[in-house]
Amino acid sequence: MRIPAGQGNLKDGKALIMSPDFMRRAIALALENVRSGRGGPFAALIIHENRIIAEGTNRVTSTNDPTAHAEVVAIREACRILGDFQLRGCDLYTTCEPCPMCLGAIYWARPARIFYAANACDAAAAGFDDAFIYDELKVPPAARRISMTQILREDSLAIFSAWKQQENKRLY
Repeated sequence: MRIPAGQGNLKDGKALIMSPDFMRRAIALALENVRSGRGGPFAALIIHENRIIAEGTNRVTSTNDPTAHAEVVAIREACRILGDFQLRGCDLYTTCEPCPMCLGAIYWARPARIFYAANACDAAAAGFDDAFIYDELKVPPAARRISMTQILREDSLAIFSAWKQQENKRLY
């Protein structure tokens, strides 16, 4: 079956719509963010039922928060609005291929799809190169650039034991 232009995968026999207009909105937000001096050249949208429910721009420098990437900001707002820690059935539009931190947050949030504009090489050319983080993940913790030393592992295992025994836990 041929999927019409502007549409994505099939889910339950229905074409999932991909909208260049949502990406244009994200790009406009990122450009405004740069021009205003509030943060880096990144923006993200969370789409639910074909409407924007959350927007995020990079706020790292304006909030002194290294985790305030556009995708994380948008995910936090969307989860607040939906009253859930997962974004099942939502799409994420982001102006750039997600960095390792954002990719982790996205996987934990579990949206249906991600659409991105620029890629990691484009970001690196603009001074946002996160390839070293991917490289660090392959290095044993003790040999990483930032010193990592494991202590009190046996003591900490009690936390996981308590979690496993907790009857009213909400799995994620």
